[in-house]
Amino acid sequence: MICGRPLVYDPDSVLDAAMLLFWELGYEATSMSELLRVMGLSKSSLYQRFGGKKELFLQCMARYCQRVEGRLQEQLDEADSALAFIRELLLHATIEAEDKKCRRGCLLMNTASEFAQQDSEIAGQVTLGFAGLRSILQLAVQRGQQEGEITPKQKASALAEYLLSNIAGIKTLVKGGFDDCQIRRIVEIALIALSKQSR
Repeated sequence: MICGRPLVYDPDSVLDAAMLLFWELGYEATSMSELLRVMGLSKSSLYQRFGGKKELFLQCMARYCQRVEGRLQEQLDEADSALAFIRELLLHATIEAEDKKCRRGCLLMNTASEFAQQDSEIAGQVTLGFAGLRSILQLAVQRGQQEGEITPKQKASALAEYLLSNIAGIKTLVKGGFDDCQIRRIVEIALIALSKQSR
């Protein structure tokens, strides 16, 4: 029996390398030659294992979203309160605001900005990614309402969408040069809007 040639690379590692490159440059600006270089693959190996550039990007997007959702769910489970989790999530962008060398933003939101609805498959992956984030935010809001720190006057789903729009806006402002103090002011206003005292 003739066996296929064994893999001489770790698929997870090379996919991570591609994901980081797409995250840094965006889809359109990422060339196949750069992908081959950072992944350490021949063109034939890349096509055999991952498909073309678009198929590879979709796999990278799915991987990125899965990791983000898993990390956020873990943080929510471990948080002292839902409001504390939300505050830390909103303030996380200040790390990027303080480090001008690290303004990649969010791969999911970057992709939404780059493509809008130009490509149905990529738009579909973006929609799935946003749905995953919205689901975790809704769980956080529901927990916050149960804990008495988030207003029960609004549906948890609506407040989750409000938070998602805040996160997207904050990340965009950080990429545009807003500093730590400016971001913190925005976050505090958003938290006041969530508060049970809001009207």
